[in-house]
Amino acid sequence: SFFVSFNTTISAQDSANTSMEIPIDYLKRNPIYDYSENQLNNVDTVPDYTSKLNKIKISGIIYQSDGKTPAKDVILFIHQPNEDGDYILKRDANRKRYVYHRAWVKTDTDGKYTFYTFIPGKYDRSKELKQIHRSIKEPGKEAYELISFFFDDDPLIPELTLACRARAVNSMLRLQKKDSMYVATRDIKLPKSIVLEQ
Repeated sequence: SFFVSFNTTISAQDSANTSMEIPIDYLKRNPIYDYSENQLNNVDTVPDYTSKLNKIKISGIIYQSDGKTPAKDVILFIHQPNEDGDYILKRDANRKRYVYHRAWVKTDTDGKYTFYTFIPGKYDRSKELKQIHRSIKEPGKEAYELISFFFDDDPLIPELTLACRARAVNSMLRLQKKDSMYVATRDIKLPKSIVLEQ
């Protein structure tokens, strides 16, 4: 498959775990739970954003499964490789590994979200598309993974099978240059039901 996702069992940083008690599943849990702010908002920025040449603003609205009702208080997490396609890994104070370039948002009452990040690279000989990985958590439900954000100008897209292309189209980003950055709008419709991997 052209877009087999990076294994997200490499968890993100739990930099704000101020409690003396570390959760039992701390090292293995989905990185979406490891945000550093006590109160998330609907805008976040990945580390090193200001130093990147190909900056992106990704925004949109998350809707309930009916595709019409804005979904509030939904947490969306992204992580990605750097411009060279490398995942920069670090460890937090509790020795948990995490992907450095990551961010979290929580939708407002209108379901809106915005990320400030940059265009990721990919390994030179890789057959994977350039991508930004995503996880999502609805209120009262377990977190689950979404298909990655892909880029509609990726040179590997013409080589995808029709089935792969159909699966990826709903998460494709169409970039437009505005001033010093690219912008992309991508709304998300929550699924009616989720089958979590065991």
